[in-house]
Amino acid sequence: MLPTTADVGEQRDLYILQAFRLSLSRNVRGGLPTDIRQKVGKNFEAAEMARTVYEATLATRSARLRLPIAGKPHWRVIEQGLHLGYRRRATGGSWIARHRNDSGLYHETKLGLADDLQDANGNNILDFSQAQRVARVWCTQKQRLAAGDRAPTDEPYTVVRAVADYLEDYRRRGGKSPDGIESVVKRNILPELGKIAVVKLTPQRLRDWHRGLAERARYWRSRDGGGVKLAPFDPKDAEHVRRRRASANRVLTYLKAALNLSWRNGLVPSDDAWRRVKPFRSVEAPLVRYLSSDEIVRLRNASSGSFRDLIYLALLTGCRYGELCRFKVADYNVDVGTLSVRISKGGKVRHVILTTEANTFIASLIAGRSPDDALLCHDDGRSWKRAEQVRPMREACARAGIVPPVGFHILRHTHGSLLAMRAVPMAVIARQLGHADTRMTEKHYAHLAPNYVADMIRKSFPILSPEVPVIVPIDQGRKGARNMDLLS
Repeated sequence: MLPTTADVGEQRDLYILQAFRLSLSRNVRGGLPTDIRQKVGKNFEAAEMARTVYEATLATRSARLRLPIAGKPHWRVIEQGLHLGYRRRATGGSWIARHRNDSGLYHETKLGLADDLQDANGNNILDFSQAQRVARVWCTQKQRLAAGDRAPTDEPYTVVRAVADYLEDYRRRGGKSPDGIESVVKRNILPELGKIAVVKLTPQRLRDWHRGLAERARYWRSRDGGGVKLAPFDPKDAEHVRRRRASANRVLTYLKAALNLSWRNGLVPSDDAWRRVKPFRSVEAPLVRYLSSDEIVRLRNASSGSFRDLIYLALLTGCRYGELCRFKVADYNVDVGTLSVRISKGGKVRHVILTTEANTFIASLIAGRSPDDALLCHDDGRSWKRAEQVRPMREACARAGIVPPVGFHILRHTHGSLLAMRAVPMAVIARQLGHADTRMTEKHYAHLAPNYVADMIRKSFPILSPEVPVIVPIDQGRKGARNMDLLS
């Protein structure tokens, strides 16, 4: 027999109440007396819940026990169109909520038992203030359902559904690199947390997962259908640990963004579980690796053909590998000497300023070519694709004697570092590299820029080891000291 519409509605109401009670129970301190009016916890104040209504005949256990036993509830209006009822029985009372819709019809639901005989636990036994909060959550969900918003079904709202909703919203808002975020989520979040209902997440469970990410070796990219490859990881190496913790923090950011969206949409009653989980500290300040002038020459000499052109243009412009691959001949503006990055990581168009050397090099690349042609391509005419730079870069570093080998992105860091070391303002470097503001630029390159403090220290501090040693006889030194004593 198929469930009726009323049955489905009751199942939804039951899920909403169970979810909110589970969150509420985490915020109720055990052992508190319930014969007094309890205050709203800080977590619910942060959620901007409505003010608790006071009713002398319902607020305390002793007041409710003085009410007559009756089948008809005692109602109290807690906001327009929403009533909280208390039904007194011989074995104890229970809480009921009643909501009036736009048509004037009332919908009722049982919220839980009153704390007449047992202390409130925030789950199935509620005091007066807790019953009001549960009633308001139930009313809000009913209103959203009537307005056509998607509401929870009889199935639990799991992490995998929250992540799917977030990615859909992220793509609709035009977020940057959605496919990359989806890949990270599938690899690091869903295998362990995907099937868990969001309301059942606990701070300790999330901390264990976050710590586990930091203690696990990094996955290496592999071919489709290939086995899982793990990068070398030394837990005693401070730099390895820093990198893994920084990666774990980024994944935690993605998870929190998805869960916060579900909370803002009213699909979960509280954000307390993940708000208590903090990222690792002091892990986002790496020492930027860049190539010296000698290493640049060796790397270019160790490369050949189209890959040599790719390296050269990356050093001249500071563009990312993906941006270099998407350049067309038409993106070069010979009149003003710029390259237009039409699809960037930040989602904004930017214009990279070219030096005279860069203009000369690009002019040699585009000679006799169509505006729709790719600016950079393989020797056989194919366009550069994703990850095709990894192996040639590793081989070029080995031939050039660059130890440890660097990734292609280091060429972008080299461009920014060379500008910083020549006292180019951080705002100019940020605009050249496509940063939204100077925070990221200062984080990576500010320590390379010459400044007044460094110049004054180097100018004023004395030389402790002179090139020509000065020998002072011992007796002469003592005589000079005695003379100084007499003068004083």
